[in-house]
Amino acid sequence: MKDTAKHQGLRNQLVTVLQQKGITDKNVLEAIKKIPRHLFLNSSFEDYAYQDKAFPIAAGQTISQPYTVAFQTQLLEIKKGHKVLEIGTGSGYQTAVLCLVGAQVFSIERQNELFKQTSALLPKLGIRPKHLSFGDGYKGLPNHAPFDSIIVTAGAPIIPQPLMAQLKIGGRLVIPLGEDVQIMTLLIRVNEKQFEKHEFGEFRFVPLLEDKN
Repeated sequence: MKDTAKHQGLRNQLVTVLQQKGITDKNVLEAIKKIPRHLFLNSSFEDYAYQDKAFPIAAGQTISQPYTVAFQTQLLEIKKGHKVLEIGTGSGYQTAVLCLVGAQVFSIERQNELFKQTSALLPKLGIRPKHLSFGDGYKGLPNHAPFDSIIVTAGAPIIPQPLMAQLKIGGRLVIPLGEDVQIMTLLIRVNEKQFEKHEFGEFRFVPLLEDKN
């Protein structure tokens, strides 16, 4: 599992690109500078790992483009020690970014192949989320709630009610909403019943799948 000076140089270039696109959170940029994204991809994509692009991974899923990962993370406004629920562990790259910005990460993945791969990969890189689970992201993790932040890494037609219920008052939920094209949406929980909603333009994600069992 090599991480070379060349890889580091490419990451520095990627960080410059993200800054030019409007990412300003220093902790997010520092995490992206440190994390070897090429190790989260099939080796055939290694030469392209530090382009600002999404790539296919196992189980018909994708690793989001770095800008999307940075943008979603920046919207969460994570403080060190925050409990963050991630819906869709995927390759584990977003999980790694959340860990490096200081979050206690609780993550759910419903594709068993990805869950096994990522559970094995992250410890090898010295990245230790608080909790990784295999299950239905629509249901969240009620036993570990409430959360300071919740991030959804797949396109959802609606905001799942259980996720809203598991968010602390003052907490932030970032979710791409929509069927074919998604609108990046931020909900801030004002009190028990009220949420403030903010929208941040169009993105494209694979769909968030719900267990039908």
